[in-house]
Amino acid sequence: MKLFGTSGIRKIADSSLVELALKAGMAAGQLYGDMVIAGDTRTSSNAVKYAFISGALITGADCTDVGLVPTPTLAIAAEKYRAGVMITASHNPPEYNGLKLINPDGSAFNSAQQSQIEEMISAASYASAKWDAFGNVRTSEDAVINHIDRIRSNITGRFNIKVVLDCGGGAASVITPILLREMGCEVIELNCVPRGDFIRPSEPTEENLQELIRVTREVRADLGIAHDGDADRMMAVDDKGRFIPGDKLLVLFTREVGAKKVITTMDASMIVEETGAEVIRTKIGDSFVSVELKNGGDFGGEPSGSWMFPENSLCPDGIYAAARMVAIAGRTRISDLVDDIPEYPIQRSSVKVNKLDITGLEEILKSLNPVSIDTKDGIKLIFDDSWALIRPSGTEPKIRLTVEGKNREVLRNLHDTCLVIINEFLK
Repeated sequence: MKLFGTSGIRKIADSSLVELALKAGMAAGQLYGDMVIAGDTRTSSNAVKYAFISGALITGADCTDVGLVPTPTLAIAAEKYRAGVMITASHNPPEYNGLKLINPDGSAFNSAQQSQIEEMISAASYASAKWDAFGNVRTSEDAVINHIDRIRSNITGRFNIKVVLDCGGGAASVITPILLREMGCEVIELNCVPRGDFIRPSEPTEENLQELIRVTREVRADLGIAHDGDADRMMAVDDKGRFIPGDKLLVLFTREVGAKKVITTMDASMIVEETGAEVIRTKIGDSFVSVELKNGGDFGGEPSGSWMFPENSLCPDGIYAAARMVAIAGRTRISDLVDDIPEYPIQRSSVKVNKLDITGLEEILKSLNPVSIDTKDGIKLIFDDSWALIRPSGTEPKIRLTVEGKNREVLRNLHDTCLVIINEFLK
């Protein structure tokens, strides 16, 4: 039974998810005992959270409920427990919900840990404690202030800049406005009231952040910041009111921390290699990046907006990333840094399918004579001046194609050729 995707368990919030949360609570409770749990702003979060807690208590495990907080805030709290559990579907639409299971160091559960939970749920191999040995649930209101204290211990000083902040009605609403004002910022809030249905699409893409882009430009702010539903992501707008692509943020942070070793995903731009850092690429998904960071690395992230700073936590922390952006903007114009980073054209496409199976496609693609092929996550064709990644979606019945080239002609030719081969293969 496969339950975990690239970032935890996610599905439409209904009675089956609540039932699954109960079973997951029993499995995790038996394995890990003392846990800390939180939820984001989704209307279903309490139902799912309390189901998980009930399952854990039945096995004799104890739970501490820290309430409505972002995923990275929960991750900091998890340092004092054997595991952390976040009820969220991250950037998915509000009708979804799910569970993220987190280790005390902030890293996501690895494949072995996930498989163990899945196997226990499938086999119902968990036992109830006797009535007089059920666990206890506690509540704590310290998670937000502890997270702020952690960030301020790493990022000191005050920054007299103007920031437009869009929390999207998500969990960042309870912490990022407070943090930025404590750092000395003038904060103009957009969508910073918690809402279970969100106020804009949760994923912080350029398309979904047009209000932030407009207001940042109109008020002549030094910086615009946006989060997704659980604030494990952070994207930004520069002082010229321009959305900063995730690949450029990846390079900006790599340079900022002086990283000698960077962990990123297969779909990140080749400009990260041009920073001079050693680059280790993982499967797509922040959980794979965080797990790889355990083996060493100065910084990790993926272009979708997940940023991991090991000095803080191995959990992607959009709150910490926002504070880092403020510190950078406090000493130099973000637009100057952005303009100093090269940008190669990238094109993304997808093909709807009935079956996510690309067995045999690699042999056909070899006819394009790539310099090398990486099959860590789908099929990545690497050329001297370009690359193409073909992989089944982890969330939808689609084959996804991502192509980057050093100029538009190279990009267009490789993209169109791959798309033709994929469509022919799927016939």
